[in-house]
Amino acid sequence: MKEIFDVAVVGGGLHGLSAAMHLARESKRVVILEKSWSGRHSSGATAAGVRSLGRDQGELDISLEALDMWQHIESLVGDDCGFAPKGQICIAETPAALAALQSEIDDLQARGHRHAVMIGPEEIRKRIPALKAECLGAAMAPKDGAADPHRTLAAFRRSCLAAGVVIREGCGVSKMMRQGAEWRIVTTQGDQLTVPLVVNAAGAWGSKIAAMAGDDIPIGLKASMMIVTERLRPFVDPVVASYGRKLSFKQADQGGLVIGGGIQGDADFNAETSHVRFGRLARGAKDATTLFPCIEGVKIVRTWAGLEATPSDYLPIIGPSENGPGVFHVYGFSGHGFALVPVVGAIVTDLILRGNTSRNISALQAQRLMKGRATESSTAVDGAAPGGTE
Repeated sequence: MKEIFDVAVVGGGLHGLSAAMHLARESKRVVILEKSWSGRHSSGATAAGVRSLGRDQGELDISLEALDMWQHIESLVGDDCGFAPKGQICIAETPAALAALQSEIDDLQARGHRHAVMIGPEEIRKRIPALKAECLGAAMAPKDGAADPHRTLAAFRRSCLAAGVVIREGCGVSKMMRQGAEWRIVTTQGDQLTVPLVVNAAGAWGSKIAAMAGDDIPIGLKASMMIVTERLRPFVDPVVASYGRKLSFKQADQGGLVIGGGIQGDADFNAETSHVRFGRLARGAKDATTLFPCIEGVKIVRTWAGLEATPSDYLPIIGPSENGPGVFHVYGFSGHGFALVPVVGAIVTDLILRGNTSRNISALQAQRLMKGRATESSTAVDGAAPGGTE
């Protein structure tokens, strides 16, 4: 590659696109190196949930900032990305579930957060009249919602190109070596380029790129499965979950139901593929029909599973490399990174241009995983974190 770049972003999924876009808008010359094509893996397999409800404290602050950004996403990327802030509701079907949700909301409010509240059975019936489960109460985040993943990918990709980002698809990284104050990168096409800065947004292969920078970051792999049904008349507005069930249930604008929640298929790292396991996926379908009997007999038109890197604590890795000067990690989102896309690019730009960020990422540094802590195997049937792929 004869062009001169300031930053090479490894990985052309949504987080790589966001980082590249933000950096290019700050006058950095950026190239994206994507082994396949933009959105090939987790970014193209997401259900595109935009969720603040149920977030770990370690990522809550940036989740709330990202949620605010989603309310005005068109001003960032020139498209509303199909984002619909119809809310998210997590119902409690048992006294234990109700107590757990109430404790979570009480803790949030004690910390000064007001984005989520508890509602009672009558309010649940008003907001979700088709729900037939016995509900004792629910936690609700009214500004949460969902977007269109393909429109979002297209909008961020267009914004990158408009900002001058060069996108090399079918061009992965085979080697990365320190050369003086820069990094020499050898691509899978046999090209070479030298850059002072690298953003590792390689998703499920993020730890492979991290190892090239000298960071040994143990990571798991997951393949959360999804269901999409035929189009139905509108009958549910918010995203619905049930505490204790691996279920996320929403209806797209076109009428199809999108059903997920973290039930795992089979992931094959070396083959870069994932496989749906219908016997396991049937659990999610059963839970969905238990809550919404009106969908019994509805046709399933599509299923899939997407590969995703999963740290042992299910929190993403965002921050500078421990051992590779000029390398910044942005991966390991464990199936709940879609909502964070707008803010993560801004965080990376802070770190690269200003050397720090005012955003709270103290719990997201790579070093927390580099002290001998073993990761869980996410290829187990029930290895997903609560909430799963959004």
